[in-house]
Amino acid sequence: MADSEAMCTVVVSLAPEAPVPLLLLGIRDEFTGRPWQRPARHWAGQETPEWAPLIGGRDEQAGGTWLAVHPEASRVGCILNGRGQAAPPDRRRSRGELPLRAAAEGQQALKELLQAPDTLARYDPFYLVCADLDSVLLLGWDGSEAAVTDLGPGTHMLTNAGHMYPPGRDNLEKPADEKAVRFGPRFAARRPAGDPAATIKDAWTNWLTLAGEGQDEAGAIIVRHELPDGRVYGSTSVSLVALARDGRLRYDFQPAPADPTTWYSVPVA
Repeated sequence: MADSEAMCTVVVSLAPEAPVPLLLLGIRDEFTGRPWQRPARHWAGQETPEWAPLIGGRDEQAGGTWLAVHPEASRVGCILNGRGQAAPPDRRRSRGELPLRAAAEGQQALKELLQAPDTLARYDPFYLVCADLDSVLLLGWDGSEAAVTDLGPGTHMLTNAGHMYPPGRDNLEKPADEKAVRFGPRFAARRPAGDPAATIKDAWTNWLTLAGEGQDEAGAIIVRHELPDGRVYGSTSVSLVALARDGRLRYDFQPAPADPTTWYSVPVA
């Protein structure tokens, strides 16, 4: 858990023919005491100029993010914790820099990482998403092997187990994921408009409702667990991103998943 600048649930929907081809929901699960900052251009003026336009929440402990959007390129990068062999502590890098690379560099960043086993070996397991108006690419790393998957059009659900909905060739051998079984078909049943000009409620309709369901139930999408040592591990924020074909972008954020009144639209102009 030392490096967990990542999310535990991602729903992404690609419809290239739609006015808003790309919709993405990301839920970050984390120790609630770990400090972070709300989405903004936190990386402007830093040593990596390619990250200056990016907007995302910032993890104060390691300086990275779990999700970043590039308004000028109509692109979003986000990361989920994976399962597998952890990186050696003396060589470990923060996974929070990977969504920044994906948002800034696009799919090329994932393809370069795939061909760089020595670089990958410095990261704990992860699933890295790079999505734009025409495609959704997923790089998975389990600590020993890496693979890139083009998810293609449709609505997909990712968890810490990887791409879990819809069932397909890349997940047939994985045990069923209770969250994906419960929520995958419901997210796919009705695709919101994601209209950048609409209110949050009208833009996201049923996804907004689904994103707030459950806390202590099995397979819940919003979670909260009180640990014996007094710490609390749970869903700390929810992000909704829509990329429109005409170049417009909406980024809606909920900093308190238990409180539906905390939703707001992140300034992206």
